[in-house]
Amino acid sequence: MAVQGMLWYHSSRPRRRSQMQYEHVRLSIEPPLARLWLARPDAANRVSVRMLRELADAFEVIAGEDRVHAVMLAGEGPDFCAGWDEDTYAEGFELGPDAFHFVADAPQPVVAALQGRSVAAGLELALCADVRVADATARMALPETATGGLPRAGGGQRLARLAGRGTALAMVLAGEELDAAAALRAGLVSRVTEDGAAAGEAETIARAIAERGPLATRFAKEAMRRGLDMTLDQALRYETDLTIILQTTEDRAEGVRAFLERRKPHFKGS
Repeated sequence: MAVQGMLWYHSSRPRRRSQMQYEHVRLSIEPPLARLWLARPDAANRVSVRMLRELADAFEVIAGEDRVHAVMLAGEGPDFCAGWDEDTYAEGFELGPDAFHFVADAPQPVVAALQGRSVAAGLELALCADVRVADATARMALPETATGGLPRAGGGQRLARLAGRGTALAMVLAGEELDAAAALRAGLVSRVTEDGAAAGEAETIARAIAERGPLATRFAKEAMRRGLDMTLDQALRYETDLTIILQTTEDRAEGVRAFLERRKPHFKGS
């Protein structure tokens, strides 16, 4: 059951000691999916210090659940996330150069659902997901230079790698805002839905991922994530190494048997 201000957690496994009593996020784990919601709709889901710590903890919990094969990330209310909360600018608080690295580093693929504003921290968080879906209300921006700053959590770097240098420079230097259609053209999102349907579509994609070989999808994510920082030859060798490792797993053998027997495979993640 859901309890306001606490973790919504469906699992027969013991709760991890790192797990906190959540106030600014909401986590539901129902293998093979995990659903994680930014839960500050009254504050447009702005990222507070507490939310940042709760997000990191929630992703640690998810990473430790071998039966979770995909993650759906969404925001409650009309906005995905409208930026940073004031307390993240407090003197003495160190944000770090890659504040949302735990999303990008999650072993399971992460699918983000965007609606309303995904601004500053909101867009930077979304950029750490592996797949993004937007509804028709979505607006995306990195407006920090207007107040004499820069994106604080790697947004400019990830945006340039995803949507290209030109789009990233226009958004960071000139504050250009993208609507859902422009984000789709730029490759920033993979699908656009009607109003209010992004979370449902994101879950559909997450379920499709979860039905595939969990080791294969994790290895595929790893190959592409690390490969972007390698030369093509290095990336090809790395992907080949992962392929060879995958051939030794029970899941790969089950996939081959299921194909030959013309049935749905039953993967165990091993």
